[in-house]
Amino acid sequence: MPDPDLPELSRRWLRQYRPAPEAAVTLVAFPHAGGSASYFQPLSGVLGPGVEVLCLQYPGRQDRRREPCLDTVEAFVDAIGAVLRPRTERPMVFFGHSMGAVLGYETARRLEAEGDVDLLGLIVSGRRSPTTTRHETVHLRDDAGILAEVRRLNGTDAALLDDEDIRQMILPCLRADYTAVETYVHRDGPALRCPISVLTGDADPQVTRQEAERWSEVTSGGFRLQAFPGGHFFLNSQHGPVTRALTEALADFRAAAAPPRG
Repeated sequence: MPDPDLPELSRRWLRQYRPAPEAAVTLVAFPHAGGSASYFQPLSGVLGPGVEVLCLQYPGRQDRRREPCLDTVEAFVDAIGAVLRPRTERPMVFFGHSMGAVLGYETARRLEAEGDVDLLGLIVSGRRSPTTTRHETVHLRDDAGILAEVRRLNGTDAALLDDEDIRQMILPCLRADYTAVETYVHRDGPALRCPISVLTGDADPQVTRQEAERWSEVTSGGFRLQAFPGGHFFLNSQHGPVTRALTEALADFRAAAAPPRG
């Protein structure tokens, strides 16, 4: 549950499932389209207490379902930036899956440009580089069409999608999220200074290996690509290997940012 001592904006946007007062770094987790903060709850238990895991809760879902959904990447980044700027007590790493990878990347660009946050690195999964393009129109489909896409990617329990009440609850945020990510246009600008670690499924219909490799074009820091067996939601079936990859990336980012000895 959100910490009642945090300002209202942070209480609405951030979920911390395991306190980590002695943590040396904060991992900010950006969910996928239609996703919620609770998707990353298991990760909080595995990485803590050495890593503070803050999971973003977008408006329009779960306990925020009565709030208006956001339907542009810029609107998401405006709000997320406002939430993260005051949290300067620890260096940060961003981790985003699918739509969350785009939001993590654009938030990193914004905060690096402003110099407000000590960003050690960016970890992205299930998303092609922003320098690649695909013509996608899921957000223009009717409700059945959007749900068919969710079923195709196999990221949501089919039994939940069979429940009419749940379908009506999640469809508004699904449509808004797909609108945001499918109408997103990458704008040229300075490359990120922080390194990027890319995780991808070897059978993901949403991103080819070549599209994943092009994330190297948007950073002047280090770059690493790791492929795992599975489709778009390989995170679900490869939990152990993915957790190890995240742990290694966090260690590498911290080592690269450490001042030289001697």
